[in-house]
Amino acid sequence: MSYVRPKFRHPSLPTNKLGYTVDYYEGSLSTLCAGCGHDSISASVIQAAFELNIEPHRLAKLSGIGCSSKTPAYFLSHSHGFNSVHGRMPSVATGANLANKDLIYFGVSGDGDTASIGMGQFVHVIRRNLNMVYVVMNNGCYGLTKGQDSATADNGSKNKSGQVNPFESIDLASLAIELGATFVAQSFSGDKTQLIPLMKAAIKHPGFAFINVISPCVTFNNNVGSTKSYDYVREHVEATSTIDFVPQMTEITTSYGEGTTEKVKMHDGSFIQLNKLSKDWDPLDKRSAVNAIMSAKEKGEILTGLLYMNPDTQDLHQTINSSDTPLNMLHEKELCPGSTILKEINANFR
Repeated sequence: MSYVRPKFRHPSLPTNKLGYTVDYYEGSLSTLCAGCGHDSISASVIQAAFELNIEPHRLAKLSGIGCSSKTPAYFLSHSHGFNSVHGRMPSVATGANLANKDLIYFGVSGDGDTASIGMGQFVHVIRRNLNMVYVVMNNGCYGLTKGQDSATADNGSKNKSGQVNPFESIDLASLAIELGATFVAQSFSGDKTQLIPLMKAAIKHPGFAFINVISPCVTFNNNVGSTKSYDYVREHVEATSTIDFVPQMTEITTSYGEGTTEKVKMHDGSFIQLNKLSKDWDPLDKRSAVNAIMSAKEKGEILTGLLYMNPDTQDLHQTINSSDTPLNMLHEKELCPGSTILKEINANFR
């Protein structure tokens, strides 16, 4: 059976500042299982790019292998794209970013792709603070190979075959903070109200931005006893804050009646506005973020929202003092200094 996306759109669809309607940011029709949380995340990517007025050709989407890594086909069909080897997406992103730092890099991975075969790549892309968004669609299992537990499956969680996972899980959000990530968030695929502002803020962050999204697998890990099922996550989710993203040059009119509000200024002048639900949590304090995650874990809760952010960061290009002009824009004249300088360099080694 084949499926075709209808081309008809309501003539009154709103347009963004570029004159595009949201369907311009869509991709091909999803072939994932009906009800898969990954499709909700794709929809959030589409909406975030639409609201940020991003020209699709200015964004490069990259992925590894797995159900999650199929999703870039389902959003931003007018963008650049590269589907890499299993777990190697960060290397491809690093190379592309070094060649052309003017693009927006959006990486998509899964819990197997990141927490197992790609763990080494994940660790080093954080350490280098590559300017990119890294989204993990975390369902706690290998959906493409019939639902075996992944490294993020919680200890004691029961999979569809009835087996209980005896191993401790890898907490990717805590690990990212420990490794020095400068933007770390966690969300649930079924909460687009929270996820879309987080994605917009991550895209605007001038460094490595990590979002771990709990995304239930409806086919292999949505059973009773699973801690990554829709029912379990809905019952145990706890947010650090309600979040709003305020673009640059837009008047801040949002206000909240309860709790304390904190505005975090982004590098380009835009703001993240947080209505803090926990008085003891400070999104700019790494220790506070780790304590909040550990406290939630002890209570059996899944903490979502912005966990930690360092707005005063420098990305890989600033660290290595690379050329202001993207490498792919340099010509032979700049790249080849000439034989005289080459002789001087060689002389230094004699």
